[in-house]
Amino acid sequence: MEKTIDCVLCGSCVVDILVHPVPLDVAIGGGGLVQVDPIQVTTGGIVSNSGIAMARLGMNVAAFSYVGNDEWASVIRRNYEAEGIDTSYLLTHRTEATSTTAVLIDPSGERSFAHCVGAPRTMDGKMYRENLDVFRRARMTVIGYYSLMPNLEKDLAAVLAEIRGFGCLTALDAAGDGGTMEPLSEILPHLDVYIPSLAEATHQTGESDPQKIIDIYRQCGAPGLLGVKLGSEGALLSPKAGEYIPIECVPLPGPIVDTTGAGDSFYAGVLTGLLKGMNAADAGRLGAAAGACCVTGMGASAGLRNFEETAKLANLNGEKG
Repeated sequence: MEKTIDCVLCGSCVVDILVHPVPLDVAIGGGGLVQVDPIQVTTGGIVSNSGIAMARLGMNVAAFSYVGNDEWASVIRRNYEAEGIDTSYLLTHRTEATSTTAVLIDPSGERSFAHCVGAPRTMDGKMYRENLDVFRRARMTVIGYYSLMPNLEKDLAAVLAEIRGFGCLTALDAAGDGGTMEPLSEILPHLDVYIPSLAEATHQTGESDPQKIIDIYRQCGAPGLLGVKLGSEGALLSPKAGEYIPIECVPLPGPIVDTTGAGDSFYAGVLTGLLKGMNAADAGRLGAAAGACCVTGMGASAGLRNFEETAKLANLNGEKG
């Protein structure tokens, strides 16, 4: 089947209600009133964050997830369609609510969350197998978030094997505390890309050294690009066993406003670079630039830029869009 989709984003898609500024170092307490800026409603979760970032970078993107039969679902569909994201596989769950999060953001950009998981949590192996045609049409798929997919994780290795059988590259992202190596150890051999955060990877492996973490993933049979996101220290990538590439942060194109979605934007930049034929180092720099853009806007997508601007920030001026 012809590959008409660059990447299918699967899993967590959320309506984010952004509240800023909220002091996070003191308790609000009962009956308190916090004066804030105008409250904004946008989208979050990996389908939104990485999907919109990849679309802004010029990728042809499709969303695969559940939303509820409620007003919040229209927010997600409207935002995705405005970004050019294919919503043909954004399915309506009959009983579960659309996933929603209240994001409390302090003046420095740090945030806390009040989250309703909602409909995406019900995604399982059966749902994926009933919609395999979207993966036949795709060059790559990203699934997230590991440790927050209780109905899928037991079948995820088999589902990924089926997807890879269509010539579709596979990537996984983690969230929460990152979960454990069970069943991740069985999933890793079926992944072409896996780059969790240091906190997630440490919880999974018990190691805090990024190189040792990557080595543990390799020992489980992970064949492709591995890495660890290191926040303000950049990232460490490994395209093959024994090779480690440090990725430095790039200068921010503006002041930090909100760090929501920075990790997902980094991942989107890396995956876009790979799909454009970049090597791991250049793809990592594109990811660092996408993450740097992200933190300069409120929410996960307001600060994102197009490929040309992001590549320039990453000093990849010779790359083609």
